[in-house]
Amino acid sequence: MEMQSKTIIFLGSSVTYGSASGGYSMCEYIAEKLKCNAIKWAVSGTTLADINEESYVNRLKKNIKNQEKCDMFVCQLSTNDSYKEIPMGKIDENKNEFDVGTISGAIEFIVSTVRNKWKCPIAFFTGTYFGNERYAEMRETLIKISKKWDIDIIDLWNDKEMRNISKQDYEMYMKDPVHPTKIGYEQWWGPKFLEYLSKKI
Repeated sequence: MEMQSKTIIFLGSSVTYGSASGGYSMCEYIAEKLKCNAIKWAVSGTTLADINEESYVNRLKKNIKNQEKCDMFVCQLSTNDSYKEIPMGKIDENKNEFDVGTISGAIEFIVSTVRNKWKCPIAFFTGTYFGNERYAEMRETLIKISKKWDIDIIDLWNDKEMRNISKQDYEMYMKDPVHPTKIGYEQWWGPKFLEYLSKKI
């Protein structure tokens, strides 16, 4: 399967970067498997919500100016927003006023900005399941936003196959409850992205 002409952009934080695997993540995996141009806009420790210059919102604003091509946009639902207790905010009744200091507003701003620029398919992805009620709430909000905007979710959090993994395999695939190891990307997370993206673009 070759898609040399296709460009996929990944926006995220440490999971997208591959902080527990030497900078290798699903981005490199997908580039290898699909032979496509996978661009990684990832900075560890950053939030969706616009709380500083490295937020998803600000990095998207900066990077989008010089990026003409995007065939598929994939964004991480960052765990950092849950740990930093960023307000959830409200889903905008229309599609033009977003409080980017909140999780909902930031997600909607990202979707709106990407769609206006590239008119390409958009998907958000969740992490695999771990005991964090705030992140579970973020996922539920993302589901509501996805229905409003007609975007996809690569929902690793609620993937039955991934939830039923053995303790031994989990310890091999995950450095901690949030961050995969290199083999975790190669054998556990990566194939899920490959299955989705190979059908989408």
